[in-house]
Amino acid sequence: MSVALPPFQNLVDAHWRDVARLAHALAGPDDAEDVAQLAWTKALAAYPDLRSAANLRGWLLTVVARTATDAHRARGRRPVPVPELPDRAGPGSPAAPDPAVWAAVRALPERQRTAVALKYVVDLDHAAIAAHLGTTPAASRRLVADALAALRKDLL
Repeated sequence: MSVALPPFQNLVDAHWRDVARLAHALAGPDDAEDVAQLAWTKALAAYPDLRSAANLRGWLLTVVARTATDAHRARGRRPVPVPELPDRAGPGSPAAPDPAVWAAVRALPERQRTAVALKYVVDLDHAAIAAHLGTTPAASRRLVADALAALRKDLL
């Protein structure tokens, strides 16, 4: 079904101010021009496939609103420039290994040490730990819990 659409330039001439104003209102002054330009590009690409010419202004403003929403979401994923990088790692980054902790881990009985290593170093679940140790998942939970209790007692 073919719809008789006016030339796209007629749409641009009639509604460019509305597009610019809506882009400015939704995206803000910093991103308004980019949003408007991208909206026009999207509208031009979709224009030949329209099924109705009844409300072209409404369709065009919907394209602008969705483009502004996409720009807003993308803004949250953009990197934020910083004046300079810190010299050392911040919170949440892996800390340097503590020799006392590793000495306490080495002092654990072999099955507990293996269970703790598989759980926290290799990041296996208890079913995989049990399969590796030839035991049940409940027994692997007990091994890890006993190892952590011993480490707390030795280190705290």
